[in-house]
Amino acid sequence: MGEKLSLPVPETLYGTYAVAFAEPVADPAALAHDQIARHVDLPLRNLVRGMLDSPMLTLDHRPSADFPPLPEVYNATPADRAAIGAASHLLAVRAAYPPGWPPAHEWAARAVAGAVAAAVSAPVIDVFTPQILTQDHLRRSLPGPAGAIRLTDWMLLPHTSGPGGFWFTTRGLARFGLPEIQTENVPAHLVDPWGRLLNGLARRLLDLWLDELRADGRPATVDLPGTVSVGLQDIAAAQGAEDPMRREVPVRLRLDDTVLTLPEDRPEALCAALFGATGR
Repeated sequence: MGEKLSLPVPETLYGTYAVAFAEPVADPAALAHDQIARHVDLPLRNLVRGMLDSPMLTLDHRPSADFPPLPEVYNATPADRAAIGAASHLLAVRAAYPPGWPPAHEWAARAVAGAVAAAVSAPVIDVFTPQILTQDHLRRSLPGPAGAIRLTDWMLLPHTSGPGGFWFTTRGLARFGLPEIQTENVPAHLVDPWGRLLNGLARRLLDLWLDELRADGRPATVDLPGTVSVGLQDIAAAQGAEDPMRREVPVRLRLDDTVLTLPEDRPEALCAALFGATGR
């Protein structure tokens, strides 16, 4: 059957968002209930209401000076930085939920933060990434009636250049309990296709992870294959789309402490096999 990767399953996952208020809000919980009722569709509305009315979701509203400094936000505009710096109060929206589907901790916390922020025109910070979430991004990222999401709305692919090429690491798989993925020494001309391949790999790993969690309930560990087939359909699925082509490539993985590493010395061959010589 080939090598297996034994991955620990966290007992609980957490979603945390911050809303930066220009002035204090009298009753954030009441505002959240009102805005969720008005602007969040079923069935997500019921999930969020259930989390709001339980200890699994908390709203912590205090003067900004009472919170630790917010992390540096990678995509903040000067206007965003000014609004955050001038905020008199912050609302920390925190939710907890076991691994599996749905990721209620993320859906509920993001929906509540977005709804409250929209009511008072305040910026929302996704503390996990960290990044500013616009209202368009917030609305697009939340699940539709069938519970489908675009993984790329919940994950980033930051990459930096080094002496041997570009280093990539995902930022978002840990929301679902998985290790993040990293890879090194990607040539500059492959940055775009390699990023698409990593999106597809992330989508495929998430599907395998969730299948194992559904099958075993609450296992302490999950075994995933050390070589994973990644196809054009996985890349499209990460974007919430479909691809009729069934072309796939095998991708090797190893577990290095808390991250998954692609020990690939042939990114050019993988990209050519998946996308063709000129990309796709």
